Amino acid sequence: MLRRRDCLRGLVGLLPIPGIVPAASARRRRGHLIAVGGAEDRERDRLILRRFIELSGGPLAHVLVLTAASSDPDGAWRGYETVLAELGAQHVEPIDFRSPEEAHDPRAIERVLSADGIYISGGDQRRLMAALWDTPAARALHQAFHLQGCCIGGTSAGAAALSRQMLAIGEPALRPYRHAVSLDIGLGLIANAIIDQHFNERRRLGRLLSALAIRPDLLGVGIDEDTALVIERGAGVEILGSGAVTLIDGRQMRANAREADPEEPLQMLDLRLHLLPAGTRYRLREPDEDAPAPPPALRQALELLVQPGPLRL
Repeated sequence: MLRRRDCLRGLVGLLPIPGIVPAASARRRRGHLIAVGGAEDRERDRLILRRFIELSGGPLAHVLVLTAASSDPDGAWRGYETVLAELGAQHVEPIDFRSPEEAHDPRAIERVLSADGIYISGGDQRRLMAALWDTPAARALHQAFHLQGCCIGGTSAGAAALSRQMLAIGEPALRPYRHAVSLDIGLGLIANAIIDQHFNERRRLGRLLSALAIRPDLLGVGIDEDTALVIERGAGVEILGSGAVTLIDGRQMRANAREADPEEPLQMLDLRLHLLPAGTRYRLREPDEDAPAPPPALRQALELLVQPGPLRL
């Protein structure tokens, strides 16, 4: 496993080096997704944002900050503009898609298709999907990821929206209840998971279990603040930051969600829970010393996670 210090040492190479011109397109081989639990570090090591720049192609990568989830898009943009520039990114621009006109604007769509990295800010995932649902902009995100290997990251609401089934509304339930959450359609870049963020800090285990009671076929993913789940499409995962990622596999679960009263805590049996702290790395294909193959039960969960959603055209 990589420790936080080792991660930082490996990312120092992101800074521009005189005489060396990194080519973004040459570095991209597979699309990466980065789901961040919110409140990512922007002042100290900044491991998560450094990794985002690296996977986007380095300092010369063309990066967009998508602010449609935020209630203050200008403020969200200014915060990321500053920190990404400090980390050496030279081509960073905002894009919002808040209006239907922009979400259908061919010039804006071309910007998405030309991007090496796209970072989706926090806010409200319902606001984000209201702006993007069934638009050329959403389809362009899929094309950028699937066809061009664009790195797409999302923090907080942006992370929740990466999956097909999105946790839209949820009560702060300490125990799972049948009607504690409401699911909606997300971007669909991750096919078989439900993502919740601020997981440990806001005690959202009960909320995520409530979602799995509705959809036990999906993998529950809980991401702590200042923590990122990095998914290499079809290949492996890496955990960055200062917290942990919780995976809950309920495919063999027995639950009484259909019979229980709305206010009655659910019984949920035979769940599998995996806790992956920062520094964890596993590869499903071509494992090595730094990223070994996962044990069998975890492998079954990760196979769900690394499988991307279908391309939407």
